[in-house]
Amino acid sequence: MIDAYEDPGTPDRRGGARYLWWLVTRQPGRCAAGAMFGSVWMVLLAATPYLMSRAIDDGLEPGDMGALVLWSGALFVVGAFNAWLSIMRHRTMTRVRMDANFRTVKVVVGQAVRLGSSLSRQMGAGEVVTIGVGDVQTISQSLTVVGPGVGAVVAYLVVAALLISVSPLLAAVVLLGIPVIVLLVGPLLGRLQGSEAEYRERQGVLTARIGDLAGGLRVLAGLGGKGLVSDAFRRDSQRLREQGYRVGAVTSWVQALGIGLPTLFLAVVTWLAARLAARGDITVGELVSVYGYVAVLVGPVSFWVECGYQISRGLVCARRVVGFLRLEPMPDTGSLDAPSEPSALYDPESGVRILPGRLTALVAEHPADAVTVLDRLGRYTPSDATWGGVRLDDIALPRLREHILLADHEADLFAGPLGESVGSGGTERSGAGNCAPSHLPPADAAPHATAPTEALLQALHTAAAEDIVQALPDGLSTHMAAQARNLSGGQRQRIRLARALLADPEILLAVEPTSALDAHTEATVAERLGKARHGRTTVVTTTSPLVLDRTDTVHYLVDGKVAASGGHHELLDTTPGYRALVARDNEEAVR
Repeated sequence: MIDAYEDPGTPDRRGGARYLWWLVTRQPGRCAAGAMFGSVWMVLLAATPYLMSRAIDDGLEPGDMGALVLWSGALFVVGAFNAWLSIMRHRTMTRVRMDANFRTVKVVVGQAVRLGSSLSRQMGAGEVVTIGVGDVQTISQSLTVVGPGVGAVVAYLVVAALLISVSPLLAAVVLLGIPVIVLLVGPLLGRLQGSEAEYRERQGVLTARIGDLAGGLRVLAGLGGKGLVSDAFRRDSQRLREQGYRVGAVTSWVQALGIGLPTLFLAVVTWLAARLAARGDITVGELVSVYGYVAVLVGPVSFWVECGYQISRGLVCARRVVGFLRLEPMPDTGSLDAPSEPSALYDPESGVRILPGRLTALVAEHPADAVTVLDRLGRYTPSDATWGGVRLDDIALPRLREHILLADHEADLFAGPLGESVGSGGTERSGAGNCAPSHLPPADAAPHATAPTEALLQALHTAAAEDIVQALPDGLSTHMAAQARNLSGGQRQRIRLARALLADPEILLAVEPTSALDAHTEATVAERLGKARHGRTTVVTTTSPLVLDRTDTVHYLVDGKVAASGGHHELLDTTPGYRALVARDNEEAVR
């Protein structure tokens, strides 16, 4: 199977069927072995009736015990060998399915990493989760066709050849009847694809809503909107359930016909064979063999129907994966390097100019306007923004990401030890400062844990997050839930800020880094932030006077444009709109 660190290869993104075939071609030897084991296994199932007929005609009917023992022994050997083949077939196909599963997971995760920040703008989280949880498994199951599916075709042809030697009439009935059964199930498979595609789409929407509810349930309860959202979720889930019933109805017919039609066909062929035996056209042994041959054919036909069902579902899921793999990240046509010396960032659309080495604040009547400016300055949206007079989109994106960090106050926090989430495994960063406290308790380092670096201690100190570490049972080794939900909102915000500070970028763009903090902690963070980032460019979006009082420059935005710039106290004296906005925030902080 594919190794955890092995390159999964370049997937075929031309369509769902092409992607499934790509998964087969990535493991040709294993798929060929699965087809061989499946084919021999099914052919030997068909050999069992032949051996029984020989035992009857050559041994039992004439009373030849030697022939009876010979053919009975051959039947036992073939049965034992076939049991071993069945084990090998199952093991091989399990490896085929697991390889397809892991390979798809790797290409999906790789694509998610490749898309980066543009992922959330192109596809909802619920759809990505549905692909990773459900579609990947369905795709791997559809590869069953390369083993038993191929074996079913081979067994069908072998049985047809054996029947020709018994009766051309019976062979003609089998050769014509089995394809008719498959054709009868075909339209249902097409209908199943449509129902399954709609179900998967609705499932992705509902999964996204579940994630939104999990993240905002406390806020909804506080606003009194939990009941309203709950009713909407109930309606959506009921519609999904109804669609699931429709998928289940088609599936039940496919599976019922897959068993029922071959059984009916078995009865028809057995009746014809019995008539031929009664007339003396075939022997009793041949009658038994015909019954056995047709009984064996029930398996291949059922496999065909099952494989058709799995392929139909696999195509739906593969198309979703291919659609995801076709997404492209923000185009990177830049080739220039970053400025070699500290330079100003400029956003012509808003008029915001960020001077190097200063702590700058963006204050906006609508907070989203300030965030939009940071998105442009961080090159997360197309713009005419420049850095040192050079357009950001002319600078190679990897070089840009090395120097400019956009820290969102709602950025993801991953499950695992707190130290890993913050980045304790990293080395010391330049410009980390020398005012880190030395009194962090030994509890920070649980047994076998790596001691925190000086840069990490400094980042925690600047973000006023030492008390968080001290309160945890194992300090930085304490396991955090996804999104650190076992911490409060203010604690999570300080951990996010510490993580951004530990990266120590040349330019830090921070979105509302203190919005969830109490006034005392916010004042502490504001004071330490300026000292820790002294000489480096830092931009924050905020309306808090506790933070604004410690900034070098403030840009006041109205409708996304700079209406006034200057120091905090200067704007309080000269700009009524700024004064009203900041004073209101101050009153809310006091309350």
